[in-house]
Amino acid sequence: MRYVEIDGLRTSAIGLGTWQFGSREWGYGDAYADEVAPAIVRRALELGITFIDTAEVYGLGRSERIVGAALVGRRDGVTVATKLLPILPLPAVATRRARASRARLGVDAIDLYQLHFPNPIVPPRTTMRGLRRLLDDGVIRRVGVSNHSLIRWRVAERALGRPVVSNQVRFSLASPSPGWDLVPYARDRGRIVIAYSPLAQGLLAGGLDAAARSGRADAWARRRNPLARERNRRRAEPLLAALDDVARAHGATPAQVALAWVIGHGNVIAIPGARTIEQLEENAAAADLGLSPAERQRLTREADRLEAGLRS
Repeated sequence: MRYVEIDGLRTSAIGLGTWQFGSREWGYGDAYADEVAPAIVRRALELGITFIDTAEVYGLGRSERIVGAALVGRRDGVTVATKLLPILPLPAVATRRARASRARLGVDAIDLYQLHFPNPIVPPRTTMRGLRRLLDDGVIRRVGVSNHSLIRWRVAERALGRPVVSNQVRFSLASPSPGWDLVPYARDRGRIVIAYSPLAQGLLAGGLDAAARSGRADAWARRRNPLARERNRRRAEPLLAALDDVARAHGATPAQVALAWVIGHGNVIAIPGARTIEQLEENAAAADLGLSPAERQRLTREADRLEAGLRS
């Protein structure tokens, strides 16, 4: 397993995203939430995955409770990250909801507390005043943001008056733009970019087609992805062909190559979800996959072409 070290934090470069834990959007049902999800957390720890990301909005707190229950007796060395939904994120509100997340997770302190989105009305200086209080009180250990541009990230850090150590954004071969500005900033300033949807909700692993063909419950959530549209999937064909070529050269899967490309930037943690233990194990193995400079250049070139095409 490859690890990232920053701000006194040492954590695995491949993490575990838990949006699907107890969330109706994915439609996995109670059996998944009660049995499979806790088993995935336990197996992740066995594989050396030490970064687990959740949010208060995932399943309206159910994801946090699942993660917390699965970590009982296994907390040492694990970085637990959750997110504040920024509906009126005034200091008193942020304080109350952080304490509620901490209770659901069953931890003494939240390792990384992230503002899920910028709020268009409440200024950063107001929200960050509440997060600064949470740091001082020991409720949280570090502050991060999510879905922030570079400018907003800098503004949030100035407002906090302390490091905002991470920015969680959509980052993958199908959404490479964070590599243009956020990743270099993180590298230069000793910060972390956390990549959610690093497999583009299955596009880079064949999941969009498989979900649609099988009628799986998660097909609805995946169809909301603009990349599921036929026109955009055709635009992605050169990138998918490059992924297949590189995967065959390494005896790996396209999903593993896509994850290796993301974390190969340095100062980046990828947090794919997992529907099964087998998917989790495949994701974890990507941490040990090294791509050559030529392979990275080819994948990056195709990713940038896809991004340009989607924006045109």
